[in-house]
Parts: sequence; structure tokens; C-alpha cells
Amino acid sequence: MLSFTLLLWTVKLVEYFGGLDLSWLGIYPRLLDGLAGVLSAPLVHGSFAHLFANTAPLIVIGTLLLYGYPRASRILLPAVYLLGGFAVWLFAREAYHIGASGLVFGMLFFLLTVGILRWDRRAIALSLMVFFLYGGMIWGVLPESREISFESHLSGAVIGILLAFLLRKRDPEPPRKQYSWECEDADDDDFEWPDRL
Repeated sequence: MLSFTLLLWTVKLVEYFGGLDLSWLGIYPRLLDGLAGVLSAPLVHGSFAHLFANTAPLIVIGTLLLYGYPRASRILLPAVYLLGGFAVWLFAREAYHIGASGLVFGMLFFLLTVGILRWDRRAIALSLMVFFLYGGMIWGVLPESREISFESHLSGAVIGILLAFLLRKRDPEPPRKQYSWECEDADDDDFEWPDRL
């Protein structure tokens, strides 16, 4: 995730110092030319503030995802990237949609949902960490401002939730620590009563 974030910063710096405007590389819904933006839109950001807003969640949520669900993440990340972009192309309002926030929302909602579905210690811990750090982002799936592509957020979130159901068992549960008092082979008949009470 750090490498991907560095790539985003490289693109933004090249755009800034080169005096370029790369927003045309975004997704423009229902135009054949805009379909190419499915691949390029997450790499382009409208401003440094936009990129700053995505940087920390990408690194933190992405790292938690790769740590907790290494097998599922191999399917989740490309699926959210490509299917999320395609959903924006199909359903979003007519404007250029740019930024990696759809990917952030896909990872966020996957971690929150899979924690509820799996209900093992690690899954619950990862879900709680993400919720306490970035739970306020959940409202980003609702329309706020014309400058914010809530469609990217919503499509990423929906795909993240669907994939949580499909991939919830892809990674094995961590081994559960068993305490001596939980052993099934402990038999009450082995108990020795003291000579005196």
C-alpha cells in the first residue's frame, strides 16, 4: 500500500510541476472514451488536499487488510479497483470522477463486514480498529457536495460488502489459544479428594 501511495504522489507531483491537468483521465460515465478512466482515475487527484485525505486511509486500512486477510486481499483489491470503476462508469452522474477513495471505501466496508461475519478475535479486532479510526467516513456514501464523487464511495462500499460475504472463509482463522481448564480430556473422575475435609 505504501508503494501504491507513493505512485499517487508521483503522479500528482508530475501533474503539479509539469503544469498539467490530468482530470481528463478520470471516469466519464457512459462515454466509451470515459471507460479508460476505470484504470487511470484512482491514480489522479484533484488537489493535494484530496490526495492527503486518501493517503493515510490507504496506508492504514490497506495495511490492516493485507495483514489480516492476505489471501482475500489478492481478489478484493483488483475487484474494487476495476468493478468499482466500472460501476461508476455505468451509474454515476455525468462528470469526471477521479481519486482513490473508492478503493478506500471498498477496503473499509470489507473489513467492517467481514469482522461481523467471521467473529473471530482477529477479525473483530481489525474491524474495531478500522471503525474507531475511520468510522466517520461511512457517511461518505451519501451525497454531500457536487465536488465529491459519492458514487465512487458507494460503489466501492457495495463491492466491499459483497466480497466480504464471498471471501469471508478464504483466509484461515488464527489458532485459538486453549487454556488448561478448557481441555476436553480433563475428567472429573481423575479428581482426588483430600483425606480430611
